[in-house]
Order: sequence, then structure tokens, then C-alpha cells
Amino acid sequence: MPSKERESSEDRVDRCVVGIDGLDNILNGGIPRGNTVLITGSVGTGKTSLCLEFLVHGALYGESSLYISVTESTDKLLKNIIPYDFFEEKLVKDGRLHFLDIPVIYDRLGLDKPEFGYEEIHILVDAIVEVVKELRIKRLVVDSITSVSYRLKSEEIIREFVLRLGSVLSGLGCTTLLVAEIAPSYERYSTYGVEEAIADGIIVMGNLERRGDLLRTLQVVKMRGTMHSRAKYVLDLTTTGVLLVPLLKGGSVAAGGA
Repeated sequence: MPSKERESSEDRVDRCVVGIDGLDNILNGGIPRGNTVLITGSVGTGKTSLCLEFLVHGALYGESSLYISVTESTDKLLKNIIPYDFFEEKLVKDGRLHFLDIPVIYDRLGLDKPEFGYEEIHILVDAIVEVVKELRIKRLVVDSITSVSYRLKSEEIIREFVLRLGSVLSGLGCTTLLVAEIAPSYERYSTYGVEEAIADGIIVMGNLERRGDLLRTLQVVKMRGTMHSRAKYVLDLTTTGVLLVPLLKGGSVAAGGA
């Protein structure tokens, strides 16, 4: 495709602006709306912080946003959240920022089996979609898809769950981030290798040791619907939000921002 036509096509993409300047620049303006994106990495790489900032900015932009916590109670999560300068309690009170613990959904649906089959995951997807419709959610985070997958019987059922959830939410114009947990030395982007093949996008977060310091890193490996940088960036968590700085060849960090 000629460059002018490609630029025109990019301009027409309806984007979900993340609100993190460096990441929006990497993605040429934001995540294509309706995409399902895997946010993957090992413990302590900033996955939850990035996802929460994505939701808070969405709420500030007037988009109803929802965080579904699978393992940690949202009360504990909110106590430990970085005290962002831009976070406002009224976002929650006004119904623009929502938090939901998935065990509550399990209890309501009577999903008490240690393992879920096709019937259970269809029930679960339908319940999540119902919440999204009722609250008119435009930004959703599931933290983590790995923890949900522990209860699924096979890779085929994991595939069905992610495909079905992503497809329906995309049709509703909802942009979804699925958090995936992997070991630092893992050669795949998700525990089962299924999630990464289905997702529209993959953002890898990691740790990099340089001169005795442990740096957090971020790299967009894949994002359907937009051109994007595949360079690795150093990530810093601050009260003003996530900051990204290019990681230069040789491991040094650029002086300017992304």
C-alpha cells in the first residue's frame, strides 16, 4: 500500500486513547477500539498499574471503565494503588470507574466447580457481557486471564473463552486488556500459548538488569489495525503516571521521552 494511502487508512482508525503519552505514540495514536490486548509479563513488571491507568484515563475521558479482579480483592488493590495525581474518587462515586471481584460473579452464577467446561465458560462470558452492557463499559481489564484459565479444562476451552469474550466485547465497541502472568524465563507470551495467538495485541512487560539496577521494560510485539513501534522502552511508575523512555542499543536509556 502506498504511504499516503496507508496514512489515510491509519487516520480513519477509531482509537481508544490509552492516556499514557509514550504508549499512545508507540501505537500511532492509541489502541484500535474494540481490540483485545494481552498485557503479559512476570511479577512486579507494572502490568496492573498500567491497566489501572488505562481505566482511570478512560473514566476521565467520560468512558465507563471496569476492572475485574480475579485473585486480589479490589479493596486491597485500591489501598495499594500508586497515589496518582490525576485519580479522583468521584470517578468511582459517579459510576465512571467500576471494580468487580470475579469470585462475586462465580457465587452469583453458582459456578463452584473446580474446573469449568464449555457450559460454564458460556455462562461466565454471558455474565461479563451483561455487566458490560448494563454499565455501558467501553474499557475493560481482566486481571488476570491466567487465573481464570487455571479453572478451564483444556486449551480448546481457553481458546473458546478468549475468542467468545473478545468477539462479543469488540462488537460492543469495548476495548479489553487481559493480564497474563508468565515466568521471567518463559519463551511464550502466555502460560498456555493459546491467549497470545487469539489476542489482537500483545504488550510485553519485563525486568532488565543494568549496572546493578532492575529496570522495568515495555515492548509492543503485536497490535492489529495500526502501525506501531516494536522497540523496547524503559518504564517508570510515578505519581504522574507511567513514563516511557526508549531503551537504546547496548542497554543505555535515552535522555528524552517516547
